[in-house]
Formats: sequence, C-alpha cells, structure tokens
Amino acid sequence: MRRRALITAVAAAGLGLAAPAVHAQSSAARTLRFVPQAGLASLDPIWGTQYVVRNAAALVWDMLYGVDSRFRPQPQMAEGHMVSDDGRVWTIRLREGLRFHDGEPVRGEDVVASLERWMVRDPMGQMVRALRQDLAAPDDRTIRLALSAPYPKLLHALGKQSAPCAFIMPERLARTDPFTPIAEAVGSGPMRFRADLWEPGRRAVFERFPRYQPRPEPADWLAGGKRIEVETIEWQAMPDPDAAAAAVASGEVDWLEAVLPDLAPGLKRNRSVSVGIADPMGSIGSLRFNHLHPPFDDVRVRRAVAMALDQQDYMRAVIGADDVLWRRIPSFFTPDTPLYAETGGEILSGPRDPEGARRLIAEAGRQGSEVVLLKATDLAPLKAMAEVSETLLAALGFRVEVAAMSWGEVAERRARKDPPSQGGWNLFHTWHAGADCATPAAYSAIRANGEDAWFGWPRDEAIERAVAEWFAAEDIATERAAVARLNEASMAFMTWVPTGLFLSYQAWRRNVAGIGKGPMPFFWGVSKA
Repeated sequence: MRRRALITAVAAAGLGLAAPAVHAQSSAARTLRFVPQAGLASLDPIWGTQYVVRNAAALVWDMLYGVDSRFRPQPQMAEGHMVSDDGRVWTIRLREGLRFHDGEPVRGEDVVASLERWMVRDPMGQMVRALRQDLAAPDDRTIRLALSAPYPKLLHALGKQSAPCAFIMPERLARTDPFTPIAEAVGSGPMRFRADLWEPGRRAVFERFPRYQPRPEPADWLAGGKRIEVETIEWQAMPDPDAAAAAVASGEVDWLEAVLPDLAPGLKRNRSVSVGIADPMGSIGSLRFNHLHPPFDDVRVRRAVAMALDQQDYMRAVIGADDVLWRRIPSFFTPDTPLYAETGGEILSGPRDPEGARRLIAEAGRQGSEVVLLKATDLAPLKAMAEVSETLLAALGFRVEVAAMSWGEVAERRARKDPPSQGGWNLFHTWHAGADCATPAAYSAIRANGEDAWFGWPRDEAIERAVAEWFAAEDIATERAAVARLNEASMAFMTWVPTGLFLSYQAWRRNVAGIGKGPMPFFWGVSKA
C-alpha cells in the first residue's frame, strides 16, 4: 500500500469506514499492547545501553532511587539514607518486604553486587568506583558505601534515567561479567518477564508481579508508586511504521511509542486515537565516530565531516516538511535548559564548507579512505540519517560500505573494537534524549575517557577536565561556565556530530488512560477500559 493511501485508511479506521480488529473485551482490558521504537533483542540493561533495553528493564527491575520530572532523585527501593558529616560515608536502608520475581527477598548483598556491576559500565558509576574505599552490606537491609572523597551527586547517579541505570538484580545474576549478557531476567520491579514467550527482536511479554510493593507517593517518572493497572503488557515490534500506524488505528495495538510525522495527521483524524508529542525536551541526533581506527582517529577528518554536514538535511530526512518539529543546534546540550551553551559551535552554525572539508581530509592523508557505516533499517529516524550520511561521505571522497542490519544487530556490532575490515565499524547513527543531555551528570555520550567511554572510545583531556569542573561546581554560575568549556572542547575535538534536535509523536487508543510525556514510556498508572 502506498504511503498516502495508507494515511487515508488510518483516518478512515476511526470514522467507521474500515473494519477494526476486534478482541475479546475481557482479554483486551487486561492486556496492554505496546509497539516499542525497536525490537527487544536483549534484556540486560548493564551490558546493553539501548533505550529500548532500558525501557523494558524499568518494568522488570527497580532502583534504590529514581529521578522525578524535576530531575530530583527520590527514594525508591531505599527507605532512606544517612551521610556522614564529612560526606564520605553513605548508609542506605532498604524498605521492608522487597522481593525478587523468584520469591527471594532483596538483600543488601544483592544491592552491593548490582552496584559493582553497574559501576564498571556507567560513567557516573565509574566515578563512584574510583572513589570507593568500601562497599558492603552489614545486614540484609543495609548498604554502606565509604568513599575517599565526597561525591555529592551520588543519589543522581543511583536514580538517573539514562542508560545504564543502577537496576537491582539478584546477586547470582549481578556477579555476571559486565561485558557478558546475563543468562536470565529475574527482576525486582513491578513486572515479571515471560522468557518462555520471548521472541527476540519481535515480541516480549511482561506480567504484573503481585508481590511488588509500590511506594505510597504518586508516580512521577522513575519515582513514586509504580502501580501497574493491567495484568499483562505485550510488546510487539513493528519495523514498518505504516503498518504500526494502521494497527493502532484499527485497535490491533493500544500504544505506539513513535509515529512518523507524515502519519500523524491521519491518526489525528481518527476519533479513536490520541496523538501527542512523546517528549517535549526532544532528542539530539548523533553521527558517532569510532576514534580507534582510521580515518576518524584524526580530529581533522572528524571536523571535516562537521564542516560539510548540514543539520537541515538530516532533520528533513527524519521529520519531513514539518519544520516546527526540529531545530538546528550548534551544541551538544539540550536547548532551553539552564545549562545550554553554544560556545565553540560555529563549526555547525556557520556556512557549510564541503570544499574546505575535502582539503582538510587531504591534508590528513585520508582521502579515498574506506569507511563502514552501520545502518539500522528498523528504526526510521536512524535509517533516514544513515542515508543522508552515505551521500555526504561519498561526496567527501570516502568509499562507503553500508552495513544494513536491525538496531539490535547494530547494538552488538558497535561494541566491537575490531578494525572495520574485520567486523568492526567507523560510524553509526543514534539519538540521545534531551533529558539525558541537559547536564553532564548522566550524559554518557559526552565523555571522552578512552577505554571507559561510550562506543567509539574517544579520549580527550580537555573534555574530561571540563566534566570534572562541572561535578565540582558549587553554584549554577560555575556549572554554566564549566558546560560552556565542555561544549567548546567537545566541538574542537568533535567527539561526534549533533545532527539536530527533533520531536517525536506517540499515539494511543482513547480507551487507554494515564499516558504521560517524558524521556521514556512510563507504564505505571496506565489503564485500559
């Protein structure tokens, strides 16, 4: 079916002109059918940092703390905590009655093992790990962390929404090597994962865990009472966005995490469907370089790509003609947030200079280099951005090999440090939620700490020095100055190239209530009539 014909059919489905799929009412009310942004190919939230993995993990595992919509960490599994006068010893007390899905109680030793595994992979966790003198469980409900120096942002680290989150697992799973996927998903959160029904990359089923004890406060992002109002949540991957839109229009599914902009008008005309912006803070598109191998191990080549890249090309490919849904950003940070800075961003905001870019590539001796571009074919924004990059890189004189695969396969391959000719890679596209890019606190992609950095493994002392200055800042003015230096250093080093900020639609059936806005889909409080 052609796109325009499908848009008409999507609208007609809500006007009585197309026959909707019918489900038994009793079953429909108990099951929420959700279409995620991509297929769920892994369920280890420490080994894999994809948003889709984080989103599923938030159903299965809980956290000691969770950030609310004002980015304040609130007690979650924790009953509370005490901090020594010198700020170096934290004592956290667990709530009573916490259980894993296998019926075993959540113990202090489980928390210790979970945090130790998380610390290896998470940038904030790595900071905690560098300061750690002791991490132990004096008893089953107590965790004691002794540091060599104060770390005032510890609760932000434990409660942040950016991947990898500090999810609490049974000790036997948490002792798994952080670079090896866990063998099973036994959680501490509100939903139990049905491994027997899992079709990796296609379908995942979660059942309400009756022994979960939600907090009494109202739910707010990752904080408060995570009360599940349905019995089952079924994730159905639909790589074809047209088919996904038709499915929510007909009632085959209840909620789409992402809707292509040109499909939104048809869905808005459907009386049975609601459409809205998923996250008002938007997402920052990213062209990510591998810094370990030529040609992008040379800063001149990375900057050359930035000189030639036009964010409008990428955003029009992702969004289409609706310019209201995107904006240029000469920054690595989220616009309209307190720390936003454009210092050093002239390389992205000034006139495009492809000729200058080609001269810079020649100066580096990298003209005609072969590059491997990973292209996720099942995520429309990433597929669109990769196609723009393929054209751009070819115009700059590179010989481009496009490795087309699913987003799950991209996630596996991007973790490889092998040369591109031996199964590695040079570039891939992703995006970062605006909530993750508002401050350096949980911003994994901004770091440049070499082997411990996010995929691409950049290393730059000026960037790391600016990050440290922000963490040490004691007032907002000092934080802003540190972020300005961080943006300037990141632009000079060109860790990766921001391809613009864009907003995304979500859609849901009108008989579904409680769907909110934020950097991830929050399922607690969502009900279905």
